[in-house]
Amino acid sequence: MNGGTFVEVGYYQTKKHGQGAEGDVFLSRKTEDGRIITVLSDGLGSGIKAGVLATLTATMAMKFIAEDIPIRRAADIIMKTLPVCKERRISYATFTIVDIDTEDRVKIIEYDNPPYILIREQTQIEPMKGDITVHRESPRERKRSTGGGTAVLAVPQIRDAVMQYSEFLALPGDRLVFFSDGVTQSGMGTKTKPLGWGNPAVQRYALTMVRDNPDLSARELARRIVKEAEANDAYTSKDDITCGVVYFRMPRKLLVMTGPSVEKERDREMAENFENFPGRRVVCGGTTAQILARELGKTVKVSLKDIDPGMPPASVMDGADLVTEGIITLGKVAEILEGYSGGERYKPNPASRMVELFLDSDQIEFVVGTKINEAHQDPAMPVELEIRRNVVKRIAAILEEKYLKETVVRFI
Repeated sequence: MNGGTFVEVGYYQTKKHGQGAEGDVFLSRKTEDGRIITVLSDGLGSGIKAGVLATLTATMAMKFIAEDIPIRRAADIIMKTLPVCKERRISYATFTIVDIDTEDRVKIIEYDNPPYILIREQTQIEPMKGDITVHRESPRERKRSTGGGTAVLAVPQIRDAVMQYSEFLALPGDRLVFFSDGVTQSGMGTKTKPLGWGNPAVQRYALTMVRDNPDLSARELARRIVKEAEANDAYTSKDDITCGVVYFRMPRKLLVMTGPSVEKERDREMAENFENFPGRRVVCGGTTAQILARELGKTVKVSLKDIDPGMPPASVMDGADLVTEGIITLGKVAEILEGYSGGERYKPNPASRMVELFLDSDQIEFVVGTKINEAHQDPAMPVELEIRRNVVKRIAAILEEKYLKETVVRFI
């Protein structure tokens, strides 16, 4: 946690209609010293070429900031490294860089993306911003021989890059919303929005969403903004559309309990941990569910909701937000988390429901029983490689590295 709050980073994106790849890139990571770095880059145009340039920009920014190069210096290096479009005389990619330290101090550099929105206590705050100018040399005049002598060809000037820099101390409840111009320009050319949705209207929409839903997650707010932009384009997006949200909030906790304990005498301990947990609760595995039901005097019933022929069905038990089968479901959860890129909507089933719980939680505790289930144990493997424990460790690593969650794995 940063400064007593959890920093949730969420995003959602969709590519330009008819394109096979996104031209926007969103990256986030937590450094070894606990800082959180987030970058949104918008490549010029759309498709693969734009995506490559946006990836180059975002990756450079992430690397420079992570290595403690001052954010202003990093932006200067990026601007002097990026190629410039010969026709428009502008850089091939725009960017927004957000650097959050462990005390919730936020530094932001913006270059040609729409200005970010800072929402505090359901009100938009206007942060103080300063300019950073990077001087870039224009190509020299070119000469061409003609029948009457030598003509000097005029070369358009490459404009200096002017970036916006701001910093502030985030407070609990703050939301930072930033997006590519696919959001603000959505609906352009239509009767109702001839000039596009526009930044003021996006700000009003974001504020309305927060006021109507004070606990709205970062990921859900980003999704709603992108979906509204898609609707402005009649669901045939005219550009890549990406929105990122950073939400400073009290942590949301999730308990995942899977596998029977190595000693039957600890069943009661498991049940008490489950019942007293201050957050949402998931049970993975039929045996685990039966143990908890027996110890807590509850019943487990198969659920007919979100039936998927390719997966074991979920069950319902009072006090549990989700009850699923064990190994198969956990394996599918790991697969979804590894491949998720901020825009997919997976078929509703027990695995996708668990993924949603993971993404909407901040601190996730796994309690893993260490009794070997003979049905899942390869005799050729040492006990340490028992499948259930490996799958849980894999999920925990993905949640920490890719989604910046805080995880704890306990074995009993």
